Amino acid sequence: MSQTDLKSQMLQAMRRLAKSVTIITTSNGRERFAMAATAVDSLSTEPPSLLICVNQSASLHAVLDAGADFCVNILGHQQEYLSHLCSGPIKGEGRFQQGHWQTSAAGTPYLADAQAAILCKQDGKFRYGTHTVFIGRIEQIHHHGEISPLVYVDGTYTTTAATLPLAAAS
Repeated sequence: MSQTDLKSQMLQAMRRLAKSVTIITTSNGRERFAMAATAVDSLSTEPPSLLICVNQSASLHAVLDAGADFCVNILGHQQEYLSHLCSGPIKGEGRFQQGHWQTSAAGTPYLADAQAAILCKQDGKFRYGTHTVFIGRIEQIHHHGEISPLVYVDGTYTTTAATLPLAAAS
């Protein structure tokens, strides 16, 4: 199979992988940056950590590459508009004009009413192809509301069929 065919087949396969929609946020101390993403996953519970994959052409890549900490904000189904805002033509501070944004004591922006806002200290990175994988050691987590995540699959936003109270999931 040619590389072009393999890339096309991979993209088709990934359309079948349902993922929670997140907004990754960071700051360089002067400006805030945000990007919608699904390339996020847990890494380890010892230490509690996760990883994010960021295209090297993304506006927040340079800030992360310089070592900035970050937050993974897991969106609820009612926050689809924020995903569009943080993946469209509006850049920089304009991405923070909607939503209930706050700033952690360490200076990282987070979405106060996200399903979960996972504040991370950057703890490693490596480049692979067009992306950099950043490892975040989890330092703090804020939970909000009932579990009803915004999910992206086959090019469409959806949510899970059932919504459970946070206590049932703990």
